[in-house]
Amino acid sequence: MKAGYVYILTNKPNGTLYLGVTSNLQKRVWEHKQKVVEGFSKKYDLDRLVWYEAYDDITDAIVREKQMKKWERSWKLKRIREMNPEWLDLHEAL
Repeated sequence: MKAGYVYILTNKPNGTLYLGVTSNLQKRVWEHKQKVVEGFSKKYDLDRLVWYEAYDDITDAIVREKQMKKWERSWKLKRIREMNPEWLDLHEAL
């Protein structure tokens, strides 16, 4: 069983949000910061990790990501504020 993470990136408080899933959060956020992968996060300069959830099984993380992609923006913002009210970059603490 492989662990997994659901995470949210932004570029500033209350800015554009990117929701993703990965099995290696530290590496994946580093890739976002280095602009290694083309796509939405690179286009909008989204590299500040502001929220994440850890799962023992990557399958559970994938299910959660799919659920959250259907959420209203306000629900995601609430989750961020609950975990990280100052919108700090949590990558440094990983």
